[in-house]
Amino acid sequence: MSETPDNAVRTYIQQHRAAFLDDLAEWLRIPSVSAQPEHDGDVRRSAEWLAGKLSETGFPVAEIWPTPGAPAVYAEWPSGDPDAPTVLVYGHHDVQPAAREDGWNTEPFEPLIADGRMYGRGAADDKGQVFFHTLGVRAHLAATGRTAPAVNLKLLIEGEEESGSPHFRALVEQQAHRLAADAVIVSDTGMWSKTTPTVCTGMRGLADCEITLHGPDQDIHSGSFGGAVPNPATVAARLVAALHDENEQVTIPGFYEGVAPLTDEERELFAELPFDEETWLRTAKSHGTLGEAGYSTLERVWARPTAELNGIGGGYQGPGGKTIIPSSAQLKLSFRLVAGQEPDKIERAVTDWVDSRVPAGIRHEIVFGAATRPCLTPLDHPALRSVVRAMGRAFDGHKIRFTREGGSGPAADLQDVLAAPVLFLGISVPSDGWHAPNEKVELELLLKGVETTAHLWDDMARTLR
Repeated sequence: MSETPDNAVRTYIQQHRAAFLDDLAEWLRIPSVSAQPEHDGDVRRSAEWLAGKLSETGFPVAEIWPTPGAPAVYAEWPSGDPDAPTVLVYGHHDVQPAAREDGWNTEPFEPLIADGRMYGRGAADDKGQVFFHTLGVRAHLAATGRTAPAVNLKLLIEGEEESGSPHFRALVEQQAHRLAADAVIVSDTGMWSKTTPTVCTGMRGLADCEITLHGPDQDIHSGSFGGAVPNPATVAARLVAALHDENEQVTIPGFYEGVAPLTDEERELFAELPFDEETWLRTAKSHGTLGEAGYSTLERVWARPTAELNGIGGGYQGPGGKTIIPSSAQLKLSFRLVAGQEPDKIERAVTDWVDSRVPAGIRHEIVFGAATRPCLTPLDHPALRSVVRAMGRAFDGHKIRFTREGGSGPAADLQDVLAAPVLFLGISVPSDGWHAPNEKVELELLLKGVETTAHLWDDMARTLR
């Protein structure tokens, strides 16, 4: 009996498994830490390595795209079918800093395979999840007998994600004509667990600011002047206290304007997940939950906007007392945003709110950082159904459930500039330890990622035509 396409895919993957893992280990040995200037050359070397490997895989176009910071890698493999849709895959090749003394059991840039896992910085975030696309497209060709993918396949692998992607949007805008796509696949995310495969459908956006409050021109005696002049530290404390009401809702006027409400279906899908709050609290190193009334913990983290105090300072902090009115105080605030919110509107609302609450005699300034827009994939989008079907085949018919992520990333830039839906495809699990010592990837799941992409391109070609 001849092999079914599923068996053909798995056979090809197993035949090439060892070489695939050897190549990945070679890439992980390059310490492409974008946050540390002493590794600038390594980030460049990582881009060169990937471009070479993509050419070796079969991509007829594999280029290094410079930016004012670290380089990105672009690759393209036309389908050859005149009506084939175009899919762009996003990931990043830079990694977080890592050193043995941080608590690693092994050298972070000397990959180790043990107990069905590969340990090393970047194994999951994000080199492993980028690299599974190389074997996936080859398995797709082998199983279908094609000489080119069923879709026009493009890759954009940036080199500054771990440094906040400061030049990414400008790069996407500059190269929008070459990056044009019918759908974008982001492989920089994860699943709920090894036994509960999931697809992420959204990431929150982010706006953050630093507020500086100036009172007296210098620290002054609280006995001589206290109670008669405004105290910037007191004003800072009052701002923080006024940020939320008794239901933990943000009080800034207009903050919730446009927020996409959770549907009953979404709430039911979140509730299906095997969530244990006590386990979650242990992971959070916390001792109780608190958040917006009327929402579950997962709904608060994934689908509701937030305002957080990240830091507060001002006045005397040393031992003993120092009876002064400080000359200044500072606040650092961040706002996680959800679908329907626009960072520039949030920044204006925050500015107006601060202006309205700072009393006369206090000068203040507010500086915002680079913002990230939220990103959400509708549950009924045809391309999302393709991802779900392909993952279901890889996971032997397991029901694929849905999550969101509370963090933020550059996916929304691709969605905005290219006007294309963004889908998330990742196989990492929480225990992989992103940004932490002893980062690893589960080899079984890594190969499930390979298998998913091997099935995905045919499905998306049919769905997006």
